[in-house]
Amino acid sequence: MENILPRREARENAFLLAFSQTFGDIPLAEAIINHEENDEEHPVDGFSKHLLNAYYDHSAEVDDEIRAHLRNWTMERLPRVSLTVLRLAIAEMLFGGENKPGVAINEAVELTKKYGADEDYQFVNGLLGAVARDHGLDAGAAAEQAEQ
Repeated sequence: MENILPRREARENAFLLAFSQTFGDIPLAEAIINHEENDEEHPVDGFSKHLLNAYYDHSAEVDDEIRAHLRNWTMERLPRVSLTVLRLAIAEMLFGGENKPGVAINEAVELTKKYGADEDYQFVNGLLGAVARDHGLDAGAAAEQAEQ
C-alpha cells in the first residue's frame, strides 16, 4: 500500500525527483522506479506522481508559459532550481486539476527559498503570479503572503 504524504512533502519529493531528472535523460516512469528503489527518505506518492505527470505530459506548454513571461532572460540562463520549481508549479496550476494556484505559488516560493539562491524566490513568485493572472486564476492571499 502506497503512503499518502502531506501535500508539502509530496511537492518537495516531486521537486527532488524532477530536479534530478535535469541531469540526465531517463524516461519518467523509469526515474520513478529508480527513485522508489534508491531513495526511501523521499518517497514519491500518488500526488507527487500526479504533479510529475502533469509536467511531463505538458512540458512544451509549461516551457512556453515560462518563456512568454521572461523579460530580458532566456530559459537557459535560469537557475536549475528555479526552472524546476517553475515547471512543477505551472503544471500544477494549469494541468493539476485542483484549481489552487495560490497554494501552488506559495509552495513553489518555499521550495525556492529552501533550495535556491537567496533572492530567487522573488523571481519565482513574480513569474508564477503573472502566469496565474494571465490565465484568470485567483492566486489570492497565498501569493501575497509568499511575498512577505
